[in-house]
Amino acid sequence: MNAARRIDGGGDGEVAARLAEVRARIVAAEHGAGRPAGSVRLVVVTKDVDANRAAQALAAGATDLGENRAQELATKMTALTSYDRSPRWHFIGTLQRNKVKSVVGAVSLIHSVDSIGLGRAVAGRAAALRIAQEVLLEVNVSGEPTKHGLEPSNAPEALDALAGEPSIRVRGLMTIAPAGGASIARRSFEALRELRDRLRTRLSGGGLEELSMGMTSDFEQAIEEGATIVRVGTAIFGPRPRKG
Repeated sequence: MNAARRIDGGGDGEVAARLAEVRARIVAAEHGAGRPAGSVRLVVVTKDVDANRAAQALAAGATDLGENRAQELATKMTALTSYDRSPRWHFIGTLQRNKVKSVVGAVSLIHSVDSIGLGRAVAGRAAALRIAQEVLLEVNVSGEPTKHGLEPSNAPEALDALAGEPSIRVRGLMTIAPAGGASIARRSFEALRELRDRLRTRLSGGGLEELSMGMTSDFEQAIEEGATIVRVGTAIFGPRPRKG
């Protein structure tokens, strides 16, 4: 019995309904911002969600799944190999240097390159695999000390350093907005978009199309400010159980 049959009739209605609601909210936000439907990609975040529930999201039409940890990514990818619809995988968490080998080449997009050194490690692994790994530069636009990411003032140097690496493609920027409400989140999203627009002038052939910003609590504000990718988990799967 394959993964698709294991989930049929097995409690997938709630996940499907929640996913449909999130999609409807994305479409409404696109329309409200004067953007065409389909201009925002939904990455369904499966952090701390078991493979069966991730498969329920796939059965309901999800196409992109995002993981925060390299080990959980590997486990879930293995568990879902027999599933009929193969997702595009995204790595969205902090990437440690010793995990680069297991992530590069396994995912379509790494959202969290937060230093030149990490970017070069990714590029080195990609070169060994003879691929070009697509990445985003993570930028800590809020300046919060608890968040990872490049300082905005260091983003131009990082882009210049990595743009010349043939085995890595910098597709855009990513950020995590601070807690504190929609207006605070919106300022972070606006700052990331403005930074992206400034950085684009450094690239002769264009690029930096992607802005990965917005999660369950603020993805609509992110779409209004230009997000092309939103990362949503809790609104689809419900709150994760707290780990002791």
